[in-house]
Amino acid sequence: MIMDVESLRDFCLSLPLACESFPFDDETLVFKVEGKIFLFIGLESVELRANVKCDPDYALELRDAYSEVRPGYHMNKKYWNTIYITPSLKDSLVQEWVLHSYCEVVKKLNRTQREHIANLLREWKEMNGML
Repeated sequence: MIMDVESLRDFCLSLPLACESFPFDDETLVFKVEGKIFLFIGLESVELRANVKCDPDYALELRDAYSEVRPGYHMNKKYWNTIYITPSLKDSLVQEWVLHSYCEVVKKLNRTQREHIANLLREWKEMNGML
């Protein structure tokens, strides 16, 4: 089954303290944690694609390994990838990349926020069978 925008949205919103908004326009759905973007989707596009934050070395590895992963569209290509969500990508793989993006953003928050989210994320992973 191919991931659709609703299942991607549900996954993003399941992450601790994640919220959604349309800060740029009516067509760009943005997901944030503590006010920082970890994923956004252009809803006007025919094919589903999402921009995610990524460790620079890992970003290059993913681009080399998957044709569906490309440098971030309209973003700093060192830190952002665009994922073209196609039937060949497993939902679990897309979710792994979204979680990586979320964690990359959390790493840049202040210590108090990081520790609080780390505890929430540990509980989230337990509830979702990821520990």
